[in-house]
Amino acid sequence: MNKNVYNFNNREATVIVPDECRSGNPWVWRAEFLGAFDYADQALLENGWHIVYYNVSNMYGCPEAISLMKDFFDDVIIKFNLNKRTDMFGFSRGGLYAVNYAAQYPSDINLLYLDAPVLDIRSWPAGMWNGEGGKDEWQDCMRWYGLTEECAEAFSQNPIDKVDVLVDSGIPVILVAGDSDTVVPFIENGEVFAKKYLENGGEIKVILKKGCGHHPHSLNPPDEITEFIIQHQR
Repeated sequence: MNKNVYNFNNREATVIVPDECRSGNPWVWRAEFLGAFDYADQALLENGWHIVYYNVSNMYGCPEAISLMKDFFDDVIIKFNLNKRTDMFGFSRGGLYAVNYAAQYPSDINLLYLDAPVLDIRSWPAGMWNGEGGKDEWQDCMRWYGLTEECAEAFSQNPIDKVDVLVDSGIPVILVAGDSDTVVPFIENGEVFAKKYLENGGEIKVILKKGCGHHPHSLNPPDEITEFIIQHQR
């Protein structure tokens, strides 16, 4: 394993190269929280996947963040000879980045693994309904999206509004969440997203953890996740 940490456009990038690369050079792109609950990441690294991260934290998957991510994508696939489609991981608020990027640039995405994902900013950080929300984060989020309290409730550019693009592009999804999450409630995020995905004829696998809150993320061992990812390599 070789860990490369470098600067790209004044932001930190990390690329972890496996000891033995799998044919086609598949790679995991962690949208957020590199190294957190990374059971699937590590298992795939051992199977020849690169692990990649680019720091656009605290931008909540806004259009500017997606533009920065695209510039990085175009550079990193050449620099490290990576596959032209990535397996994007969206944990928690990383779900905003993962789905918004996939909807904007579907040809860059092989599949999505979403874990307790934020898929509607009105749920988190706004906390408009059942979730706890985050007051400071919501102020930051509104600033990045150019929203006000008055217009935020009608905001229609959330990940849950972009399902049709993902389905039309044939992007499979595996979604893991806890049914007792009070921070990012499943019924306001993953459940809405999965229902729309199925109604639109998309492929999605949902693993709902009984009695689990927002943490811990992922599965340990992560076999169900890694098997889905390995089976869906294009």
